Amino acid sequence: MSLINSLLNTVLSQAGQEVSRKEFLTMAGRGLAVGVAASTFASCQDKSGGEAAKAATPTTGTPASEVTASTVYTGPGGQQVPSSEAVSPPAKVPAGVDKPIELEAWKSDVDPKSGPTPTPLPPEQRVGYALVGLGHLTLEELLPAFGECKKSRPVALVSGSPEKLKKVAKQYGIKPESCYSYEDYDKLKDNAEVQVIYIVLPNSMHAEYTIRGAQAGKHILCEKPMANSAAECEAMIAACKKANRKLMIAYRIQYEPYNRLVRSMVRENKWGKTKYIQAQNSQSSANPDHWRHKKALAGGGALPDIGLYCLNTSRFLLGSEPTEVFAYSYSTPGNPLFKEVEEAMSWQMRFPGGILVDSITHYNTHDSRFYRVNGEKGWMHLNNAYAYTGQQLQTSHAEGPAKMQNQITISPANQFAAEMDHFSACVLEDKQPHTPGEEGLQDQRIMEAIYQSAREGRPVKLPPVSGTDVFRGPEPKENA
Repeated sequence: MSLINSLLNTVLSQAGQEVSRKEFLTMAGRGLAVGVAASTFASCQDKSGGEAAKAATPTTGTPASEVTASTVYTGPGGQQVPSSEAVSPPAKVPAGVDKPIELEAWKSDVDPKSGPTPTPLPPEQRVGYALVGLGHLTLEELLPAFGECKKSRPVALVSGSPEKLKKVAKQYGIKPESCYSYEDYDKLKDNAEVQVIYIVLPNSMHAEYTIRGAQAGKHILCEKPMANSAAECEAMIAACKKANRKLMIAYRIQYEPYNRLVRSMVRENKWGKTKYIQAQNSQSSANPDHWRHKKALAGGGALPDIGLYCLNTSRFLLGSEPTEVFAYSYSTPGNPLFKEVEEAMSWQMRFPGGILVDSITHYNTHDSRFYRVNGEKGWMHLNNAYAYTGQQLQTSHAEGPAKMQNQITISPANQFAAEMDHFSACVLEDKQPHTPGEEGLQDQRIMEAIYQSAREGRPVKLPPVSGTDVFRGPEPKENA
């Protein structure tokens, strides 16, 4: 009995458990006391004072395989529940802040593997962005996306609305002195926190604000389409090169996991050689006063706004450039939405090797955003391909008498966070972006040929381009 009393006194004094002698003996009758006493007795051997108390308190760092004893947690109201020593999973912790912590494996090969643990840079080391324009895209997508960024943070805003500036700055912790009007845009030059300017303006303003931003010494991330003409694109590229600043066009699809997976399948001839692609991007618009329906501001209608995704993504998947386009345009007579810009554009592109791409875009139908890559032995169909979320990938092929149709699911990623972090990595590592200005210029040249074909009612040949991914920079790092 003296041994039990000794153990009891040790538990009560050293482990800090708030239980009475009667309560302890009651627990012993339930088989709990032995575990607690044995654990405490072993941990207290050859220890004294504070060390013994520390050893008997739940600690982190003990491998799960070594945790065999139970403890008892007593709540403020006296309620008691079984517990155990806190356990920290074994892990490899690299010194570099950008290197992922490697946790112990727990899934078998039967289930999909988890990706690397996130590796966000400390806030002060992230690249600072000034967002120019506080419209739908900035407020609904870009600013929220910074919450998922690892290398990027918003530090400045530019808007023509003082009311929006004040409210949005307060919401996202932007300093009042880092809020600018369009008249003050050039003062970004003096803001050391700003390394990148993200231009989210009507297409007609892209060239001017890119050129001025580069002259202010900032790197430029510009929304698509790059501009309203190839000449404007060329001026933007020249200005950034003269200022030794990087220029990237925000082709978010090229950083989206599902589209990148399809591209890998295409390049690897997963279902044989690609023969043709069907691509569609359509939605319904309703405000004739919106800048997208003013030719001087938008440059065009459905084609440069949403049809561009069909064009650019097809080039991205194949890695080659079209040699000829043939197009047809239509706008409903009398519809005020399409008084200046096209309602619909349908076009075909001929690629090397006989590959055909059949595309259509429409501004006056229920939204539909998909493409299908048809190969010799099967197809890949990506629904919601150009949407911000909700991609669904299916494949089909034959195996003997069976037609196999598979639904492929992978971890999604915020497309805007992915593209911004890629550009931030390029700034930090002094590398060329994957979608530089030259990529946007090539799309603009092809769109001009599509408009020409629609006007003239005939195919239009394009200058031949040899090589793969000629207008793109190095591949973005996966899971970076």
